[in-house]
Amino acid sequence: MLTADLAGALARVALANVVREYPRHVGHLLTRPGAQSEPRKLHPAFYGSYDWHSAVHMHWLLARVLRLHPAHAATITPVLDQHLTSEALGAELAYFNSASGATFERPYGWAWALKLQAELLALGRRSWSDATQPLAAELARRMARFVGGAPYPIRAGSHGNSAFACLLALDYARTAKNQLLDEEIRKASLRWYQADRDAPLAYEPSLDDFLSPALVEATLMREVMAPDEFGSWLKAFLPSGAEQLEPPMVADRSDPKQSHLDGLSLSRAWCFARLGFRGLYEKHLAAGMPHVVGGNYVGEHWLASFAVLALSDYPSAEAQTTP
Repeated sequence: MLTADLAGALARVALANVVREYPRHVGHLLTRPGAQSEPRKLHPAFYGSYDWHSAVHMHWLLARVLRLHPAHAATITPVLDQHLTSEALGAELAYFNSASGATFERPYGWAWALKLQAELLALGRRSWSDATQPLAAELARRMARFVGGAPYPIRAGSHGNSAFACLLALDYARTAKNQLLDEEIRKASLRWYQADRDAPLAYEPSLDDFLSPALVEATLMREVMAPDEFGSWLKAFLPSGAEQLEPPMVADRSDPKQSHLDGLSLSRAWCFARLGFRGLYEKHLAAGMPHVVGGNYVGEHWLASFAVLALSDYPSAEAQTTP
């Protein structure tokens, strides 16, 4: 449960990170000599938190905390007022429309930007959601084209994963009532995954995984299939259940790749919550939470948002069916 005190602690991490310009990992395509590469000039809204996508989902964290615990408005609102302006978001959109931006952050960053906009719409702060809307609309169009034209999914346990991106984008599509994106995701999910059987859970995780390919796939299929159809699919996909998935061991939290594994515990918890596996949710959440705050920046610049995802982003208990 995302209590007010815990929400405040995680928000403080995000508030520090979204204004921290360096260190910065730059994924920028240089198209000519002397081209601009200064992060804050390229990305005036999302220049902090080590990389663009982490800045976006740390802003999502702030919006989610503000919606659930408005008592934190005094610290959160000024930062979002400064970053989520029409001018700053217009520059972000201009970057995507530049020669460097055609596939920038596809699909992970796209999906988190859509998830952020879904949260801003739910929050009801029109100045922020209106400023973000043109960028969200463009990324929604790109996402619909991308999944609609992809013959295969990306099954990685990291940023490229198709199922995770589709889950976040689907939340946006349903909040914003974007029927085209909703339908393209539904069709692609069934095309990619409906015939899947016997998920190879024993092969998880790889060393840099922060997602479980099997669990995010199952979580997406829960969203696009009728309940009885999904139940049959899940039995064939996870015939022995998911109990064999133990929280991962992390040997070196200063290693950016290994630090992903703490996020894996949290993203698994989020999936287990959405799938209704209460006991497994609690087990993996307990493994990930002690490492969210106070560690090396390679983890701290992003883990808090996955903690908030696990603690607050799932259907109500009444909607879940615990096996």
